[in-house]
Amino acid sequence: MKLIKRDYLNKLIETTDVPDIKVITGIRRAGKSKLLDLFEEYLKRDKVNNIVRILLTKKEFEFLLDKNKLYEYIQSKYDETKKNFLLIDEVQLCNGFETIINSLHDEERFNIYLTGSNAFLLSSDLATLFGGRVFEINVLPFSFKEYNTYFETDVNSFDQYFSQGGMSGSYLYKSREDGLKYVDGVLKSTIIKDIIQKYKIENEELIKMVARYLMDTVGNKTSFRNIAYALTNNFVKTNDKTVASYVDYLCKSYLFYPVSRFDIRGGGYLQTEKKYYLSDLSFRFAELGNKKIDRGFLYENLVALELIRRGYEVYVGVLYNKEVDFVAIKNNKRIYIQVADDITKQETFDREVQPLLSIRDSYPKMLIARTKNAEEDYKGIGIIDIADWLLQ
Repeated sequence: MKLIKRDYLNKLIETTDVPDIKVITGIRRAGKSKLLDLFEEYLKRDKVNNIVRILLTKKEFEFLLDKNKLYEYIQSKYDETKKNFLLIDEVQLCNGFETIINSLHDEERFNIYLTGSNAFLLSSDLATLFGGRVFEINVLPFSFKEYNTYFETDVNSFDQYFSQGGMSGSYLYKSREDGLKYVDGVLKSTIIKDIIQKYKIENEELIKMVARYLMDTVGNKTSFRNIAYALTNNFVKTNDKTVASYVDYLCKSYLFYPVSRFDIRGGGYLQTEKKYYLSDLSFRFAELGNKKIDRGFLYENLVALELIRRGYEVYVGVLYNKEVDFVAIKNNKRIYIQVADDITKQETFDREVQPLLSIRDSYPKMLIARTKNAEEDYKGIGIIDIADWLLQ
């Protein structure tokens, strides 16, 4: 599989002088190890760098699954005349890895970068494993921009990207059907290995049903009580406490990203009725097929994940009885965004811009839709085609 320069590479480069342990996280098969390959290539350009790369899944490194041998090997590769980088893939395969990594960090001899299984390197566990001395780099599947780079296409490939998704491993399959089988395998591995085995869940089918429910209601406000009620109505016995735990596990495995509500007028954060967005739409197509495709909601998913990629805090805006799809915040500045599919009908257009027109502050406002036209302006609201926006 060919390597392309991903936007995350810049983040790795920017952290070369950061003393923390750098941990690359994200959904399975999002390209974490490939990203380390790119980073290694970058580091090799400068002869002042000494790179110790360990791939614990490979036979040649099998002897390093013992933590003491791992430590001895790393120390033997240290070069006091150079800047030393330690890059380890699947670090959790070494039993007791955290004691070795913490020791190496304390010695301040290596600049440390790690990838590993989500069951062992969840965001919520990193502080416990490494005493809070961690810089997390969360990797998402391919963006539309990266998809275009990979296939050497342009803005006209948007519908292909929408259908195929950003799980680059699926690109190696010639048919969409086979590609979705690959994605379905990643989904099942995530649920079984990163959730069921880690949290010792006995009711495997129930957590799969919760995942399917969230996929089916992407872009909708969701409460644990509503999910429990819907499942109970389908003769599945559960309660909101169990559902809350399962949704939390699905988010910790990076399958879903929760988005809270934000009171635009009061500036406060609201914890009720969050929205949950999939890390990649291909998981929905693999699990649910073309069932009830509402492109407006699925476009919302694309925009939410792209905002996260670009480093924004993302919220659902609430203004009186109106809702703004996204309030994106970075560096104490906001952008208000509405997302839609077809806005050619006047009533649809009016419905989408009305919440934005109700906002009285001077922060930028934007309507992102499938317009296939050049960017326009309506009463201070920027109107842009989603494909163009994703490539910006």
